[in-house]
Amino acid sequence: MRQNNLELMVGLFVALGLAAFLLLALKVSDLTRIGDNEGYRIAARFENIGGLKVRAPVTLGGVRIGRVVSVDLDSQTYEAVVTMSIDPRYDRLPTDSSASILTSGLLGEQYVGLEPGGMDRYLSDGGVLQLTQSALVLEKLIGRVLTNAASGDASPKKTPLNE
Repeated sequence: MRQNNLELMVGLFVALGLAAFLLLALKVSDLTRIGDNEGYRIAARFENIGGLKVRAPVTLGGVRIGRVVSVDLDSQTYEAVVTMSIDPRYDRLPTDSSASILTSGLLGEQYVGLEPGGMDRYLSDGGVLQLTQSALVLEKLIGRVLTNAASGDASPKKTPLNE
């Protein structure tokens, strides 16, 4: 009888450990919000989205206000169309707001950062952000630096801002 109680306790302990591990994995990967499709959807067009993925966060002022729902390619303009689901609590996003693809940390995952505009009209379901800034592609930036260095022009080009 004592052997059965010990086996039962060990089995229960292992089952609780596995359940805790599963809960932790779901929490870390944010799969607990997989059915969270409420809110309104807006879209933005980008020339290059870098490594942006579906379910990437959408932030405003550093606060997560939504998620990327889909990433598609417009076959006419060859631009990436990013559709985002915005939490209904944030329904006062001006129509002239802008979207940028940003990276968390030096080599972190990419997300969409929104900057509010100043108009009195607000985006609603199906709205499209007109002002966008594509992802900074590190390979292109390094290529430009190497090209400038190879041509012997290591100094920055003069622009009206740095003359």
